[in-house]
Amino acid sequence: MSLRPSPGRRSVLRGSLAASAALTLPAALGSAPAFALAGRPKAGWGVQAGDVTAHSGLVWVRSDRPARMIVETSATEAFRSPRRWHGPLLGANTDFTGTTRLHGLPAGEQIHYRVLLADPDDPRRTGEPVTGTFRTTPPGRRGGVRFLWSGDLAGQGWGINPDLGGYRIYDAMARLDPDFFLCSGDSIYADGPISATAALPGGGTWRNITTEEKSKVAETLAEFRGNFRYNLLDENLKRFNAQVPSIVQWDDHEVRNNWYPGEVIADSDTRYTEKSVDVLAGRARRAFSEYFPIPTLRPGAGEGRVNRVVRHGPLLDVFVLDMRTYRNANSPGKQTTDPQGILGAEQLDWLKRELATSRAVWKVIAADMPLGLVVPDTTEGKPHIEAVAQGDPGAPLGRELQIAELLRFIKHRRITGTVWLTADVHHTSAQHYQPSRAAFTDFEPFWEFVSGPLNAGAFPASALDNTFGPERVFVKAPTASNVSPAGGYQFFGEVDIDGDSGELTVRLREQDGTVLFTQVLQPGLVGQ
Repeated sequence: MSLRPSPGRRSVLRGSLAASAALTLPAALGSAPAFALAGRPKAGWGVQAGDVTAHSGLVWVRSDRPARMIVETSATEAFRSPRRWHGPLLGANTDFTGTTRLHGLPAGEQIHYRVLLADPDDPRRTGEPVTGTFRTTPPGRRGGVRFLWSGDLAGQGWGINPDLGGYRIYDAMARLDPDFFLCSGDSIYADGPISATAALPGGGTWRNITTEEKSKVAETLAEFRGNFRYNLLDENLKRFNAQVPSIVQWDDHEVRNNWYPGEVIADSDTRYTEKSVDVLAGRARRAFSEYFPIPTLRPGAGEGRVNRVVRHGPLLDVFVLDMRTYRNANSPGKQTTDPQGILGAEQLDWLKRELATSRAVWKVIAADMPLGLVVPDTTEGKPHIEAVAQGDPGAPLGRELQIAELLRFIKHRRITGTVWLTADVHHTSAQHYQPSRAAFTDFEPFWEFVSGPLNAGAFPASALDNTFGPERVFVKAPTASNVSPAGGYQFFGEVDIDGDSGELTVRLREQDGTVLFTQVLQPGLVGQ
């Protein structure tokens, strides 16, 4: 076990978060901030840090009115002689959110930060500071790396339930004191309205905190923004955000279930008056860029890209994929040529280049969808495929062709230490892919680990497709569909890289932190 510092992170959070007493959010908080507010600017939505490296990181905040964002950093909680960073002016163009990039930070150190919001007309008038902390990446292998991953938050109508203490899984994750959290997509359910109550199987009632923007499917920019704000009503999540930096990617529910570029919503889906998915995706992308600190996206416009590499010292590179923006239309997936696939040709080339030039011991491929699990798309009653595998156990077809090309590239370029992490299917499992079991054999063995949901309906285990020879070594999933979080089956995963040996240990955990499955992988190997 690697030796790790004991930063006492939670002690920096005192007084930074305000509790929500009512089930229904007051209109003043659920809508855009008013301009004629008394007092000083407030940051009631907490703070977040994102994409932290050895010498840099991003800090996020939202104000309740126009304000200048100021960030101060310090080596201690006392903030003696802090370093000050002048951030953007927060206004309506970004829904009063803002991100400040910190650079020139010391490597391998605990960074304490506080965000102040200043009156634009009187910089001396600042609101109550909101505090957070993160660790920068060590320059060497000292201390190793520990991070968590999961996805799928507030899905299937299961929102913030005060009777259960809200999103309690975040407290279990915080207790592990990870270096960062990888959110594998479906960070909101823009297509999933949340009602005040829902009936539980076998009797009983589930209660939700509700807001106006979550009362229907999201179509307008304001409604998409409201979906991101909804999750920030949960105190567990806000505490976690202030303690643990994130790496965030997106999938379908940030827009609409199973969406793809160019899709037109059928007239039979009367929930939507806006039928162009491209229009909805543009609004969702803009809100996504405003509510998460992502260096490759420009807040207020959503321009840029989600796919990127986040480097965490010599032990780890995280390759964040976007399996949504560049995909072709969902189909039965039986075509014999498919250069666009699920990644798009340009992203596939980018991924190959980055993998080939990476010198990290471990190369985590953060995929927002699984490879060998069959994920159908029956949105319009057609037998289409939503992910990669299409249920035919033979030679690669459809989107499988692009994955086969990537796996072949990894083998022939002798790229070591690749591990696939994903969420999406609302259960947890570990798959080992082996060419001796596969129809396509020109690759080296690899592991894919699945986790989630964080707070959403749980579903039975997906069928496997034998094209790449997966063996399900472990799975925990319900036998019924859409089991509420009250029924369990909420999961997250942990990755722990030992700084001395370089061994990578994956632990699949359930909501309270209990370890369900452990797998140890050895460094320096192309396949294992």
